[in-house]
Amino acid sequence: MSGTPLIELKGVTRTYGEGATALQALKGVNLRIEAGDFVAIMGPSGSGKSTAMNTLGCLDTPTTGEYLFQGVHVETLGRDQRARLRRHYLGFVFQGFNLLARTSAQENVELPLLYRGESATARHKAAALALAQVGLQGWEHHTPAELSGGQQQRVAIARAIVTQPTVLLADEPTGNLDTKRSAEIMELLQDLNVQHGITVLMVTHEPDMAAYAKRMVRFVDGLVESDVLNPHPVPRHAAAPQEVH
Repeated sequence: MSGTPLIELKGVTRTYGEGATALQALKGVNLRIEAGDFVAIMGPSGSGKSTAMNTLGCLDTPTTGEYLFQGVHVETLGRDQRARLRRHYLGFVFQGFNLLARTSAQENVELPLLYRGESATARHKAAALALAQVGLQGWEHHTPAELSGGQQQRVAIARAIVTQPTVLLADEPTGNLDTKRSAEIMELLQDLNVQHGITVLMVTHEPDMAAYAKRMVRFVDGLVESDVLNPHPVPRHAAAPQEVH
């Protein structure tokens, strides 16, 4: 591949602790991610995949090595600069949804825009659009307790994309869902990737979910063991599913 990738890790290591008790979670990771990619990051527990994801999400910093985002050396940025990068370029989706319990879907989705200082009018408009994108138009005023697990994860995805991020980082996004809801969420991620050009990085331990990605990266013992294109990704539906549960 030629040109500047969207993301590049060069010889990235991450060590926790010092001396005899030091744990080296990453041992020299090299990884290129192109704009518009959909990457499934896999590996056994303790393989370094979560540390790599935290590094890519600017939630952690390398001990040594380089992390370039659109050609910028992230490892040289200060805490505030990394926070700004997260706010403007990255969206996060977690296994546990992480929604505010007594807050409506609309208000949950508006939160990142509130942190960015957007006006109430701009927040309302953007949140309504994001909820419509994930198939939740008409559910804006429901609280998480009034929503199914699949719907809650859709709210979480709407919250992640309301800032129109360049990259969506999804950590086990279907881990708390049944098979049908998992497939619906994966179809939604495919749609955001293909239709809206969002680069998706997804940690998963489920091969059935990784099958939706364009590319599969497997971590073992703090290193990338394999990095292959998915020869037969699950075909994308013509549109995101209309039925919402």
